[in-house]
Amino acid sequence: MPFARKLIPALAAGLIALGLASAARAEGQIRIAQQFGIGYLILDVVQDQKLIEKYGKQEGVDIKVEWTSLSGATGMNEALLAGALDVVSAGAPPALVLWDRTRGRQNVKAIASLGSMPNYLLSNNPNVKTIKDFSDRDRIAVPAAGVGFQSRTLQIETARLYGKADYKRFDAITVSLSHPDATAALIAGGSEINAHFSSPPFQYQALENKNVHKVISSYDILGGPATFNFLYTTQKFHDDNPKTYRAFYNALVEAADFIRHNKAKAADTFIRVQKSKLSPEFVRKIVEDPEINFTVSPERSFVYAEKLHEIGVLKNRASSWKDYFFEEAYAQPGS
Repeated sequence: MPFARKLIPALAAGLIALGLASAARAEGQIRIAQQFGIGYLILDVVQDQKLIEKYGKQEGVDIKVEWTSLSGATGMNEALLAGALDVVSAGAPPALVLWDRTRGRQNVKAIASLGSMPNYLLSNNPNVKTIKDFSDRDRIAVPAAGVGFQSRTLQIETARLYGKADYKRFDAITVSLSHPDATAALIAGGSEINAHFSSPPFQYQALENKNVHKVISSYDILGGPATFNFLYTTQKFHDDNPKTYRAFYNALVEAADFIRHNKAKAADTFIRVQKSKLSPEFVRKIVEDPEINFTVSPERSFVYAEKLHEIGVLKNRASSWKDYFFEEAYAQPGS
């Protein structure tokens, strides 16, 4: 009896703990982080129209959605692996690196593309007309030096120009700086930042200044239109939350379709959600740019997978884009 009296509270405590753990794993919550810029317009539409909540109800789940803004892939990846976020967004290269490094453990994979759009390497140095013109006196601003989309794209082109062994040649002159701050520095001039591997809408803002010019586009490097950003998560979140995951994916598909058919309204959504001070005309011009395609289907992402493996950034070689995407994406075309 004394043993039983001791055992019952212990069992009760264990059951309570088990119940709490089960509640923590229960469906109905998703924490999403995005960065800044029009490259995240699909997420802006999802948030504005509460599409995750809409599709959650169709799945029989009331989904609580938490939105966070972060700058740079490094912070995104750290938060995802620490369990502080469920879904993060960053350029294709950082997402591929995390897929590569977590294989057999957290098994991070991509959920969807956020669209294909060119990223321009800009400079206010009139002597810099090609990448080969950069010197030790120049400084190139990127959101995540050495590891982000812009840095990896520059490394791929550097490897082509100077050989695989020298792909980090320009890492020494890259500086981590958010797109808004880098744009301001490039336009103002007079600082050490005289180049910026930018992204929409910031590159178009900068190019309105007569002292700023384009050096090269990511499309030039990759051979055509290519995915800019991925959304990605862990195998655990994917497997433990099938209804929430489906609701999220379906929300993304609807948001992309909405943008394609309602570009003016989508531009207004960007301004409203991101509290942008850009003029509606300027944003609409970007959304309607034929170079930009807001789609959940990956385009030329496999070029990144191949090139980053060639220079040794990725240890694992992907056989196709499907290797680093969850299966729900297979219903869409991809490359």
